[in-house]
Amino acid sequence: MGTPSPRAVLVLAVVLVGLWAPCGVYGQPNFIVILADDVGWGDLGANWAETKETPHLDQLAAEGTRFVDFHSAASTCSPSRASLLTGRLGVRNGVTHNFAITSVGGLPLNETTLAEVLREAGYSTGAIGKWHLGHHGRHHPNSRGFDYYFGIPYSHDMGCTDTPGYNLPPCPPCPRHGAPARVARKDCYTEVALPLFENVTIVQQPVALGSLATRYAEEAVRFIRRASESGRPFFLYLALAHMHVPLWDPQPGPPLGRGIYGASLSEMDALVGRIKEVADSHGKGNTGNTLLWFTGDNGPWAQKCELAGRLGPFVGAWQRQRGGSSAKQTTWEGGHRVPAVVYWPGHVPAKRTSRALLSTLDIFPTLVALAGAALPPNRRFDGLDVSPVLFGWSDEGHKVLLHPNSGAAGKVGEIEALRLAQYKAFYTTGGAMACDGSTGPAEHHQPPLIFNLDRDIQEQEPLDVASREYQAVLPVISRAYTQALEDIAADNVSVADYSKDPAVIPCCNAQHVACRCHGAHAATLHLPTERRTTRLCL
Repeated sequence: MGTPSPRAVLVLAVVLVGLWAPCGVYGQPNFIVILADDVGWGDLGANWAETKETPHLDQLAAEGTRFVDFHSAASTCSPSRASLLTGRLGVRNGVTHNFAITSVGGLPLNETTLAEVLREAGYSTGAIGKWHLGHHGRHHPNSRGFDYYFGIPYSHDMGCTDTPGYNLPPCPPCPRHGAPARVARKDCYTEVALPLFENVTIVQQPVALGSLATRYAEEAVRFIRRASESGRPFFLYLALAHMHVPLWDPQPGPPLGRGIYGASLSEMDALVGRIKEVADSHGKGNTGNTLLWFTGDNGPWAQKCELAGRLGPFVGAWQRQRGGSSAKQTTWEGGHRVPAVVYWPGHVPAKRTSRALLSTLDIFPTLVALAGAALPPNRRFDGLDVSPVLFGWSDEGHKVLLHPNSGAAGKVGEIEALRLAQYKAFYTTGGAMACDGSTGPAEHHQPPLIFNLDRDIQEQEPLDVASREYQAVLPVISRAYTQALEDIAADNVSVADYSKDPAVIPCCNAQHVACRCHGAHAATLHLPTERRTTRLCL
């Protein structure tokens, strides 16, 4: 073979740049991350044939890539969301359990969010939906990198409403003047109404749950159109209230099929379909330059019984035999294995199913890389840039994936389980409530329980500690576990403020019972303004 000509070398260089630097070739892509709340792996019809309520999501999977070994970074709300937006586990970013309506703090201010990185890179940034990372002072989304915010500050059952919808136990509506005194119910917020924010203004309190999905869709469409008209790339973080407890509006009549939960699942599916439709027709004047990533924050909330989602095959049979939940709050597969679909026409292959071991932790470094931006310095990340997996060039994800305790037995935030290839090791089990009210005994395992998920996806029978397989894999798991803990101990670790003060509860008008608003713009928070610079993709 002869020496290639200078022109051939130049052409090859351009091709390689195109392969490995999407920002340089395509311009900065738009990003839409849709995070469903408490959704089950089996709630996606493309994953589980019994599910019929998700035709739009199933179409999204058919036109994009479906990831079947995809995991939330934690199995409860605040830690999962903090990890998605920082690319770091709670033992690093400080968020180890949920924030309350009285929480003074939130995601530590020295942690850098995905929105902050992308905004510095020239993006228009918007958050719509559930926040749950602190609502007081500078913990509000508008102070954490988001130009626009529309949504509720925490879960939609963390405050009373006039039409409370569905819950278990059922919760009463907000009190009104002249109403007889009511008995407070366990697990219900009866005295303070759930607020709806637009930026720093409470625009409705209590929020009308029956129309919340429609309002989210309208605001998302409006944000996408505004950003597209501005000529800037955009990042939209759409954190749905579905499927935490059903939002379905009972006015048209009783639901059919899978009941109340199925009706709410259909509503969520229609919302995602609407966002996809708009994304296909908008986006920086360049149709096809919008990446849409759909996933969940954790698995179903088992104690809600028929109001909880489907686990698919991930039933955690070993735990079920001993009582207690093997879903949300636990490190069983049902607690953190979630549906995931990535759609980006022309870039992410269609009709593809990937078995790469991935996590919501990967969203941060992957989108930062695709935007041509840089990761924040002086900290370590648990997520990976998995853009080669998205593009179909590789099917290799994490070699080791850590699973923190998220409210079950053990210390919150501590690494109580880990995944190594097909092997899953548990150091602590039990402690999460099931539908029947049982929690299962808290058990610490030394040596750990180890399951081979290739043969035992239901996590029914751990390997015999005397077996050759167990003895071969235990040293590798122990070494990975020790190295992970050493890496965390050597990192720049944050500590979240979990102090509480009733004075920080969002309230549009304290003179009215339950903080009821009469008209919009009833209360506005005053947040310090921030200067920002724009960094372009060159």
